[in-house]
Amino acid sequence: MEYSVLGNTGIRVSRAGFGVLPMGPSQLALPVDEGAGIIRYALERGINFIDTAQYYRTYPYIRKALEGGGFDDVVLCSKSLCDDYDGMMEAIGEAREELGRPADIFLMHEVRAGQLEERRGAWRALVDAKRQGLVRAIGLSTHHVDVCAAAAEMPELDVVFPLINCAGLGIRRGNAFATREDMMEAITACRHAGKGVFSMKAFGGGSLTARYQEALDYVFSQPAIDSVMIGFGKISDVDDLLRWMEGTMPADYNPDISKKKVHINHEDCEGCGACKAACPAGAIYWGENGLAEVDHSKCLTCGYCSPVCPVRAVILY
Repeated sequence: MEYSVLGNTGIRVSRAGFGVLPMGPSQLALPVDEGAGIIRYALERGINFIDTAQYYRTYPYIRKALEGGGFDDVVLCSKSLCDDYDGMMEAIGEAREELGRPADIFLMHEVRAGQLEERRGAWRALVDAKRQGLVRAIGLSTHHVDVCAAAAEMPELDVVFPLINCAGLGIRRGNAFATREDMMEAITACRHAGKGVFSMKAFGGGSLTARYQEALDYVFSQPAIDSVMIGFGKISDVDDLLRWMEGTMPADYNPDISKKKVHINHEDCEGCGACKAACPAGAIYWGENGLAEVDHSKCLTCGYCSPVCPVRAVILY
């Protein structure tokens, strides 16, 4: 496994990180022991960087995986959607308690255009938390080009966690879609400013899994990106990534996605109707909660719904 240092933080992380969201309650809902076993498997093979979040509800998997020690170099990143000072401080304390150790990195989660001012209370909490030694580095995650660009100009910000993939799925600028080139320009500005950069959604929420090697080739070839977070839900996912990184994967290999289905993550869905309008099969409908649902008996798994979702709530697993 190759390693890099996140910007000017001095924090050494594996070039591939472990995103624990897929194993949690909103997706695969794996038993804690099973999920923890996958995390330990990855740690034993050199992946030392783990990403989670308050609303993922995946802290128990990580705590269980770290029981017994043996992984002194593991780096934990968590994040919170809180927009006020007290809420963010509580989120940092919650992570420490539920993980059984402090998070090394803590972020404002999914910052959108125009929200930096709205969430300045939460940002002050992160700045204070770092000064108090509660965390080692602070920053933000975002799908928005303008927010990523603004991060480069924030002197107290250490790291940024932007969305980037080969197809540009889910990248936003304000209320409009943007391109991968737009995001890479902002990411490069962060790198030049000494910020650590680790990226998300290399497979666009599963929509690009059929382009597995192309997707990985793109993100890992970007010199401004220190580490790439990959979501894992089973041991074979870890094995696939390691084979690709080691150069032992056949050139024509792509994972079998024939059994995967389109799902709507209701923790992200805003009920905007973009996916419903784009579905050629009429498979997407409104559920009782006013959010999108998928009728799998009609779904063609064509993927037309995924690119139009402004918040990446359409996922394939």
